[in-house]
Amino acid sequence: MRTRVRHRWTITRDLSALRGDISRYAVDAGLTGRRLDDLLLAAHEAAVNVLRHAGGEGTVTVWHDDVYVTVDVTDRCGLLSMRDARRERPDGNASGGLGLWLMRELCDEFTIEQRAGGSRVRLRMLLATGALP
Repeated sequence: MRTRVRHRWTITRDLSALRGDISRYAVDAGLTGRRLDDLLLAAHEAAVNVLRHAGGEGTVTVWHDDVYVTVDVTDRCGLLSMRDARRERPDGNASGGLGLWLMRELCDEFTIEQRAGGSRVRLRMLLATGALP
């Protein structure tokens, strides 16, 4: 598998521009239709979480190989971990967690990694359904 050129953007309050950047990259990689929409919604949710809950500073990095389009959303707080992402949909009274649940539901692969200097949410979509490495 060969990784294609990575693109990185700083997360700002202009989430429309960020979605446009991710969309152009993912379309060029071959992602279309509902799967593209799902990835954009998941990436939007992850970026919103950085702005609202992680000090407002972070980046989005996107790349693809022969199998996946990958979006990494990083923050500098490092408070988020996989245990924060519920498998069941949070009920209407929950104080949070719906965005993380949504990311998990929308993407073919969803992980959260805590590391020195921040957290990383990784969102991956298969370029062809049924294509596994």
